[in-house]
Amino acid sequence: MAFCARSILRHHRRRSDSRKDRPDGARIRGDDQSCGKFYVENRFPSYIYDKLVLGLVDASALAGDPNAIPALSRATDAALPHLPPKAMARQETQVQAREDFTRHCWDESYTNPENLFLAHALTGTARYRELAKRFLYDAEFFDPLARGENVLPGKHAYSHVNSLSSAARAYLDLGEPKYLRAAKNGFAMVQEQSYATGGWGPDEHFFEPGSGKLGETLHSTHSSFETPCGAYAHFKITRYLMRITKDSRYGDSMERVLYNTVLGATPIQPNGSAFYYADYNFAGHKTVHPDKWPCCSGTLPQVAADYGISSYFLHGRGLYVNLYVPSTVKWTSRKARYELRQTTEYPYDSHVRLDVTASSPGTFSVFLRIPEWAEGASLEVNGERNSRRVRPGEFAEVRREWKTGDRIDLDLPLKLRVEAVDQQHPGMVALLAGPLVLMGLGKQPGRITGASLFGAKRTGSSHLWTVDTGEGEMSLTSFPEIGSEQYTTYFRV
Repeated sequence: MAFCARSILRHHRRRSDSRKDRPDGARIRGDDQSCGKFYVENRFPSYIYDKLVLGLVDASALAGDPNAIPALSRATDAALPHLPPKAMARQETQVQAREDFTRHCWDESYTNPENLFLAHALTGTARYRELAKRFLYDAEFFDPLARGENVLPGKHAYSHVNSLSSAARAYLDLGEPKYLRAAKNGFAMVQEQSYATGGWGPDEHFFEPGSGKLGETLHSTHSSFETPCGAYAHFKITRYLMRITKDSRYGDSMERVLYNTVLGATPIQPNGSAFYYADYNFAGHKTVHPDKWPCCSGTLPQVAADYGISSYFLHGRGLYVNLYVPSTVKWTSRKARYELRQTTEYPYDSHVRLDVTASSPGTFSVFLRIPEWAEGASLEVNGERNSRRVRPGEFAEVRREWKTGDRIDLDLPLKLRVEAVDQQHPGMVALLAGPLVLMGLGKQPGRITGASLFGAKRTGSSHLWTVDTGEGEMSLTSFPEIGSEQYTTYFRV
């Protein structure tokens, strides 16, 4: 794939008759033909083409590479003869030794529309929009989801959650309400079978609702959540839905996945060893994928790039603060320059401080996400408290004329609470403090009382708790703090 992209770029640079983007899909010549050969008897032509579209759109939009858009045209020419006629279902069966590559058994063409819509928005070239519409997964996925029918069971988890972003993008580009309904309903169905960490899709698949199989996975598998890829898909769909609906609960969901899954992924090693699955088994460990450079090794840096674009949103009346992380955001409005600096140790500490710098006074709103679990949250502006603005599960709006030196202090109480893995297993619970799942280090105790869990105490380290299990003390910490030791995400109570 990398060679093909490079040869496309070289071909564009050395052609003396540099042609414009060709919406008619003109015949491929020269190095473009060698790139097309790459797709012959390739199990993943749509998957690979999708990544090329994404990379080249970003190269143009973010890095200003003048070769990226012409290269995208040639990459499209090379891939088109090998793409399916429409979005094809992924076959969750063993592929034969001599497979029919025209069946696209393992390919994921239903994820393509999002990036093709983005390519159209960037270039104005009609064929990218038409390709996006061609691969919309309507009949088998988006249409039933829009009607409220749960068609997730048995489907590959990551790629189908990823495809919900194609539905959201289709709503933004085509304006058809069914795509927003499909994205919202589909994501709600994912949440109904998610772990307390926000992760989902054990062994990369979804279950029948109400089957109790999520709880059974605490014994049966160590491949609980395809973490870098799953977190990437989760960030995207929650970001889309929050932008469209202004519902802060999508930010709550994004935050859970951030702190309890992907921030705990171990670094990729020079030899290609990479963290892949989070393990929520009663005897959990952090491991690497048996293959070198698996697909999620490429998604991990994409997630890291998403931290910044998920933290703040500018829209209409002002600035939305979504993630509470030490950071500074700068923007310009009506020729005035503004800066909001965030100082916090959250989620290990409940206090968030935000300081304003303004080139001249200006009136706008600062919207602060108040998590649904944050009962008793409060905020002060320049030392004056006003709790009427603060309701859990909403954005608290603070509107005023802002000037340099203004300050917001937000407190989000990190009260302990428990969540069962599913309704069929009420005695298997995770312990949470704010957005953090507190995981037990060492061997899982036989049973522990709910009162003991709620008696968990902070130790000298702000990242460590202890609890009396009845069999002795157990240390608890968050997923990012765990190294090679055994841990447990859920407790039997």
